[in-house]
Amino acid sequence: MEELSWGSIIVRMVIQLMPVWVSLISLFTISIVYKRRLGLYGKLFDSTIGMIGFALVMFWVFVGVFGGPFDLLVTHNPLDQVSGMKNKIPGTPMRGAEDGEYAYFLLGGDNLARDVFSRIIKGAWIVVQIAPIATLFAFMVGITLGLPAGYYGGRLDTVLSFLANLILAFPVILLFYLLVTPEIVLTGIPNYMALFLFIFPLVFVCILLNSRYYTQPKIRTPLLIGVLGLLGWLYLSLVSSDGAVVATPSYSIPGLPAFLDLFDIDAGILVVFVSVVFVNSPTVFRIVRGLAMDIKTRDYVAAAQTRGEGPWYIMLWEILPNARGPLIVDFCLRIGYTTILLGTLGFFGLGLASESPDWGSTINAGRRLLALYPHAAIAPAVALLTLVLGLNLLADGLREESLRD
Repeated sequence: MEELSWGSIIVRMVIQLMPVWVSLISLFTISIVYKRRLGLYGKLFDSTIGMIGFALVMFWVFVGVFGGPFDLLVTHNPLDQVSGMKNKIPGTPMRGAEDGEYAYFLLGGDNLARDVFSRIIKGAWIVVQIAPIATLFAFMVGITLGLPAGYYGGRLDTVLSFLANLILAFPVILLFYLLVTPEIVLTGIPNYMALFLFIFPLVFVCILLNSRYYTQPKIRTPLLIGVLGLLGWLYLSLVSSDGAVVATPSYSIPGLPAFLDLFDIDAGILVVFVSVVFVNSPTVFRIVRGLAMDIKTRDYVAAAQTRGEGPWYIMLWEILPNARGPLIVDFCLRIGYTTILLGTLGFFGLGLASESPDWGSTINAGRRLLALYPHAAIAPAVALLTLVLGLNLLADGLREESLRD
């Protein structure tokens, strides 16, 4: 078989990604038809920049989902080393491809003879798993601590702001390097950090529901029991691994037994996840604190205080909804920052396994022969660039629409 031309490669990739195109078209069609009923999300489709950004982001989300758990997009196993395919250019045919096996490496092979196209697809799933969820957890921490700091002020604000500034004083890359090094991991410090940081979503939901239904105990009590029971189970599943929440060479703290553990999170991913939450939380805290200090002086907050509403009700149901515009924009931008951080960690071989198909590791594997075989490094770099660009454009579109709102 002959090598494919670039036209043939593009056509084949378009066909291979057909589930993604169908999903994108369906999503955009439904969203545009019902955009007047979808609030700020619907208004996003009145912004050209926002639509372009949203399309780029959702493209990689669908690529990650269909290529990850559904395994519909990859042409080869991203970890398999195929004989004769080392550093092969895009469109190179496989030697002796068996029946049912894809006959080409669409984006070529890397220095270990692995399919670059399949590694990019699987790398998208790693980003989709870690970046948005870690950013959400960071927001839960920042909001839960930032609202009372900005609302109450005083010593509470002084102490929390000092701790946030202390963390922010360290260079981000140095913090990541310290948290993900094997020596630190063996001490169990990331696991203790997970125990502390992952509890904040549970605390946030508890305070949110309690403040909303405080005067309706017949609704509040069963609702809190059910929701907190479910969230407590999820929390213990997140922090537990192989029946322990902390396991070091010298001791172990038991966690959920295996038959109750819902998630089997790789140790490397957990460490990276915790590191991202820890590094992003202080910045979110400072943003939320500043917004709370500004909004608490508004007339509608004074009206809620006059009605006798409690402090947490005012913070969560008066201040937070009116801060949603800046927070949504920052959430999108922060996912982009997190994606870049994940790529940086992978590039330096920190946190995730060396054979991981994440984009940073793939770029690092291809950079050594960049002058001779640029495809192995350029392809994942373009993937990283387009996702971060999409998030930035999406944030710009949301900012425009939130200002008009």
